[in-house]
Amino acid sequence: MDVHNAFLHGDLEEEVYMKLPPGFRSQASGKVCRLRKSLYGLKQAPRCWFAKLDGALKRYGFAQSSSDHLLFTLQRERVQLYVLVYVDDLVISGNDNAAIKVFKLYLNACFHMKDLGMLKYFLGIEVARNSTGIFLCQRKYALDIISEVGLLGAKPASFPMDQHHQLPLAKGALLPDPERYHRLVGRLIYLSVTRPELSYCVHTLAQFMQHPRQEHWDAALRVVRYLKGNPGQGILLHANCDLQLYAWCDSDWASCPLTRRSLTGWFILLGNSPISWKTKKQHTVSRSSSKAEYRSMATTTCELKWLKELLSCFGCAHSGPMKLYCDNQAALHIAANPVFHERTKHIEVDCHFVRDELLQGTISTHHVPSHAQLADIFTKALGKTQFDRILSKLGICNPSAPA
Repeated sequence: MDVHNAFLHGDLEEEVYMKLPPGFRSQASGKVCRLRKSLYGLKQAPRCWFAKLDGALKRYGFAQSSSDHLLFTLQRERVQLYVLVYVDDLVISGNDNAAIKVFKLYLNACFHMKDLGMLKYFLGIEVARNSTGIFLCQRKYALDIISEVGLLGAKPASFPMDQHHQLPLAKGALLPDPERYHRLVGRLIYLSVTRPELSYCVHTLAQFMQHPRQEHWDAALRVVRYLKGNPGQGILLHANCDLQLYAWCDSDWASCPLTRRSLTGWFILLGNSPISWKTKKQHTVSRSSSKAEYRSMATTTCELKWLKELLSCFGCAHSGPMKLYCDNQAALHIAANPVFHERTKHIEVDCHFVRDELLQGTISTHHVPSHAQLADIFTKALGKTQFDRILSKLGICNPSAPA
């Protein structure tokens, strides 16, 4: 559902004055207007609108999620309703169609709403569903990117980034028009919402936004040529799911040639459906590969705990420990060994909460061979053989789109 003129609904608490708008005349000169309602362009307008919507939802019986403040849940006997808010767009889901219709009537009474029907397209993400599950992709968005850079007739690339790139050390000419690079990388960042395999590429390209060079632009165009081969590729959220969380974490030690900071990558499945992934440079320099891996375990554990809390909002209790897979034996031993020694004294104290979560049974750590490490694709550029092998295991598919 979409709210018409959403920001005009907010009630201002602060004293805000404005000049008389064009076409409005007053007999007394020097008069200004005091605003009672918010207007578009006010800094307070988004907050005022959300406060208004928050109050309306809570009066109906919804509770705001502590894990995601834009998620509202309602549990009433056997009825379950969920509302996800993005500014003035609302996604409504539930297990009772009659209850959803009644709730829509309530929203229409509170605000001027437009019912957009079943969810098929939301914020550039295309949604298709059948008995297998829900398929998410950004085909139109990807085609718009390809068309904008003029590569609709280009030969597709089989993998997105050269395996032995030296982009941080590039010395080519600075781009005369960096705005094109900024726009392209920005659009690729949003495309990675449904394209996990682009996470490392986008992370690498985004590091050169301030002074992009010709080599960086060529690398970005290669990513676009990769999209040309499969613009409709996306992720499938399977209907048949055990609702258990499985995570893979990895790091590429001292991978940045300029700062020697390591790279963290994680990938999380809910059953056999991909739901979370990230590539991120670590904040500090690690003195060994085991320390870099251990920090990646700490970051992934934080994400797992948040996802567990988020699942509880949907009534999914994750009673057993969440499985965390790592390919570094030393990091696993550090997590399991309660004794501090020379090898661990340089790791920040806050990273050691992995050990506490392990002892509490929140997570369970498992060793995985390097060739089966799914997070490998999030920490380095891979060749075609390795890239295709891991890609086939990420839950990514390229169907013609379910009916």
